[in-house]
Amino acid sequence: MSLLAAKRSDHEMNPARKTSSKILRTLLLIAPIVAVTITVMAAFAACAQEQPKVAITGQDGRDLIVVNVEVAATNAKRELGLMFRRHLDEAAGMIFLFKQPQHLTFWMKNTLIPLDMIFADSDGRIVGIVENAAPLSESIDAVDGDSQYVLEVNGGFCKRHGVIAGDRLRFIGFVPNASD
Repeated sequence: MSLLAAKRSDHEMNPARKTSSKILRTLLLIAPIVAVTITVMAAFAACAQEQPKVAITGQDGRDLIVVNVEVAATNAKRELGLMFRRHLDEAAGMIFLFKQPQHLTFWMKNTLIPLDMIFADSDGRIVGIVENAAPLSESIDAVDGDSQYVLEVNGGFCKRHGVIAGDRLRFIGFVPNASD
């Protein structure tokens, strides 16, 4: 009997070897499926993370509207802002975060759509609103008093949703800290 025949014969007679071979083949077939499944689940988990939002709460404590926001927490993001955008969804905007309250000023250079600018203090209380800031304008837009946050939304948004000074911003899905 040749060595190969002896090995084959030993393999056929040893049920433990037969079982371990089947397990190994099964694992080799299943491993790619498991890897793809884990990758897909990780992608879904990343998508499921809550998008940053800002709720605007009226003085009676009820939310007037919740806005999906892009967060501008760095100088570079604050400088670019919503420039060059041709469209902004109704319940969308950009929240500008600053390290401390200060007298903030904005302009609309290179901004193609009219915006409402909602200025809020360190507690999120709205201290003032610039309504319908004119597109492409280099004039200074500001409110009296110090602000730490500015929420930019579509022009006319505040009037449509009844947002006024004294209402509050509530941050959802992110911590409102400026990084520089």
